[in-house]
Amino acid sequence: MPPFSLMSLGANLLVKSLGLFSSASVVRCSCVAPVLKSFSTTTGGPPKRPLTAYMTYVKEMHPTISRQNPGIKNVDIVRKLAQQWKTLTPEQKQTFQDASSASREQYKLALEKYKAQLTPAQTAALAVEKRQKVAKRKAIRRKKELNSLGKPKRPRSAFNIFMSEHFEEAKGTNMQTKMKSLRDDWERFSATQKQVSFALSIKSSSHYGSVPLSCELPAVF
Repeated sequence: MPPFSLMSLGANLLVKSLGLFSSASVVRCSCVAPVLKSFSTTTGGPPKRPLTAYMTYVKEMHPTISRQNPGIKNVDIVRKLAQQWKTLTPEQKQTFQDASSASREQYKLALEKYKAQLTPAQTAALAVEKRQKVAKRKAIRRKKELNSLGKPKRPRSAFNIFMSEHFEEAKGTNMQTKMKSLRDDWERFSATQKQVSFALSIKSSSHYGSVPLSCELPAVF
C-alpha cells in the first residue's frame, strides 16, 4: 500500500476511535498526520524508531499536562501520564496503538530507502555501531541484575574501618578537623594497635573475593 494511502487509513482509524471518547476525556491524538516528517532522511542519518503506543500518548498529552500544572516537574508529568494511561479503556488506547502501527509502517519504508542509498562501507559501519549499542545495553542490564542480587561492595581498608569506628569520638568540630585528628592518631598507632582494623579489612577482602554464586550470571546472548 502506498505511504499516503496508509496515512489516510491511519487518520480514518483515529477519527473513528475519537468518537469512543467522552466529551470530558482529555485524551486526544493528532500524531498520525505528520508522521512522514519524523522519518525524513535529508539529514543523512537513519530514520528514528517509531514510538510505542504509550510513548505516543505521553508525547501527545505532555503539553496539556504542563499547561494545566504550571511549574510542575517533568518527572511528575510523566508519573501523572503513566497513571492516566493505566485508567484508559482498551478502546481509548486503540487510538494510540493505531498511530504507533502507522508510524512503524512508515519507519519500515523509510529504513529500506535509507539502507538502499548506503555504500558498502557505510553499511558495515552501521552494523558495527549497532553491535556496540547492543553490547552497551547488555552491560547495563547485567550490572542491574548483579546489583539486584546483592553483589558485595568493595572491601574497606584498615584505615577506613578505623575511621568509621572512631569518627564520633575524634577531636574537631567539622569533617576536616576530625579527619586530620584520626589520621594523626592512626599514624601514631603501633602495629599491635592497628591489628584489629587490619584483621577486619582482611575479613572484608575475603568476603568480597568469594562472590556468591547468585552473582555469577551466565553470559547474556
